[in-house]
Amino acid sequence: MNKCEFLGELEKSLSELPEKDRSRSLDYYGEMIDDRTEEGLSEEEAVEALGSMEDITAQILMDTPLPSLVRAKVKKRRALKAWETVLLVLGSPVWLPLLIAAVAVALSLYAVLWVLVAVLYIVAFAFGLSAAACLVAAFAYLFSGAPAAAALSLGAAMLCAGFAILTGIASVQSTKGVIAMTKKLIRKIKSGFVK
Repeated sequence: MNKCEFLGELEKSLSELPEKDRSRSLDYYGEMIDDRTEEGLSEEEAVEALGSMEDITAQILMDTPLPSLVRAKVKKRRALKAWETVLLVLGSPVWLPLLIAAVAVALSLYAVLWVLVAVLYIVAFAFGLSAAACLVAAFAYLFSGAPAAAALSLGAAMLCAGFAILTGIASVQSTKGVIAMTKKLIRKIKSGFVK
């Protein structure tokens, strides 16, 4: 397939996207084909090197911002029939509060995850502060002539420092985990709109 055929097929497969996003993608792939033909490939070879149309379309849709996909999916394709409007209005006392409650619960659970991550950071900071305080106490006991209390305070400082390191590592890992989970969730939501 040559460049014109490829761009025509790509435009058809991206017909649900807004004009701005669709033209940006068409321009990008048109330039890629032009660059490869300047390197000595024929148009057919350049188009073939891009990959399958399904993969290209899926990649474009996944790279498109979520608000653009939502707008493209939500835009009216046809007017609502009278009975559909009546059902929406009459059912709104049931479905609207349920929808609001579901969104509130989902956002609350997400907020709880971030609160747990914040608590881990606070615990790590508290252990670090305790380690510093025990170290100061160890020196104070040592200079006041209480070597047993100094040794005990030094041991407590080392124990608290170890817990501070462990909870610090757990905090960083949990932050990375929540961010990765958020990215997966956004991709899943996005793929729902793509399909």
